[in-house]
Parts: sequence; structure tokens; C-alpha cells
Amino acid sequence: MKFKICFVFFFIISCSNSISNSTNKKTYSTSGFAYIFTEEDFLNKFTKKKFETNKLLIGHDKLKVGSLVKLTNPKNKKSIILKVSKKTTYPEFYKILITAPVAQKLNIDKDLPYVEIQELKKNKSFVAKKATTFNEEKNILNKAPVANVTINNISLSEEKQAKKVKIFRILIGEFYSLNTAKNLRATLLQKNQTLNKKKLLINKLKKNNYQLLAGPYKAINSLKNDYIILKNYGFENLEIKMNE
Repeated sequence: MKFKICFVFFFIISCSNSISNSTNKKTYSTSGFAYIFTEEDFLNKFTKKKFETNKLLIGHDKLKVGSLVKLTNPKNKKSIILKVSKKTTYPEFYKILITAPVAQKLNIDKDLPYVEIQELKKNKSFVAKKATTFNEEKNILNKAPVANVTINNISLSEEKQAKKVKIFRILIGEFYSLNTAKNLRATLLQKNQTLNKKKLLINKLKKNNYQLLAGPYKAINSLKNDYIILKNYGFENLEIKMNE
């Protein structure tokens, strides 16, 4: 327990742009896997709230009820905007709960339901009487202040995308100092021998901007295992990136 507290403290003071939630953040923005709700999930207590499975509904464990959220399938660029209907729990690996109709609208791969998530802030120029939209409704989306999101799986055509293997990485943190990133990597490897040192990589984005990444992963099980290990060290909001 003592190590865990020290480790979290070290992480907080070392990150120049922490992935954890901060009061300075105006909008919630992340990417990862969606939890597709079924009635069995509620009966088995995987989630505390029940959702109507035939409606376009989303739930979240952090965002307030009524929050506007834009979901995007980065593979086909389809997007939809919905209000959080319930604040609920779901397995910690996942970033949001959705119903099957939402997955169908976005044409999400149910075996790898990867999505990008953006909270939209409502203002006088953005009124969502029916908070559902797709790419062709750009005239509505452009009126909303949206946090920047990097789409990591751009390709020339859907035909080429279908032939490529999905590769995932876990973004552990971003750092100003290369030495800080190296020290955190060394600490993780020292304290947990199940982590593969070849899968903990430091990526230089530009001067004084380094990322510590875990991966690549081609299978969701190995991705989930390392994600859970990292969460157990106190990382609040790990982000899963997808490349193809």
C-alpha cells in the first residue's frame, strides 16, 4: 500500500499532461472500448442500472445525466450525439456503456467495439432537441465547441482498412522530460515482472513531449490484462489508442 501511494504521487508530479481527470479540463475526451449492454448484464450485476435494449441510450460512470456525448467509430467516421441517460457502473476496462442500437448505428465491430468519446458543452448556439446526429449533419456539429481528439486510424479507403489488422496501444502518460518517462518505465518493470519490457515504449512527439505507451496488442485479452495491471497502480484514466 505504501508503494502504491508513493507511486501515484510520483506519477502525478512527473506528468506534464496527466491522463487522469483534472479540474482544469473543461470537457471529457477519451477513446477505448464500449460496453454493449444486455439484460443479462443487469441480472448478473455487471451494471447497476437497467437500460431499454431497443433504444439509443448511453450510460457513463463519471459524466452527469444529461451530458451531451459524441461517439465516433474511427474506422468508418460515423458519429452520433446522445445524452447520458443514466450514471452507472460497468467493468472498469470499458470507457462507456451503450445499447445495441447505438452499436448498430455506428456499425461497430461487436468483438472490438472501439470508439472515440467527446463530451460536448451546451451553449446558446447549440440546442439539441433531439440529440442524435451523423456525419451528414455537420451544420449542427460545427456550432458546438468540441475538445480536440486525435484520430489514429486514418486510411485511404474502407476496402484497405478491412485488410489491415487492428493494433492497440495503451497511453500511460505524457511527459516533459525523457528521464521521467524512462524512470516510470523502469519502475513499472521492476515492480511487476508480468509486464513485457518490449511492450513498454517511449514515443517522442516533439521536443519536451514524450509518451509512455504499452503495446502493441492484437488481441483484446492481452490488452485487457495489461490494462488491469496498470489500473491497479493507480492510473486513473488510461487511454487506448488504435492504429491499423
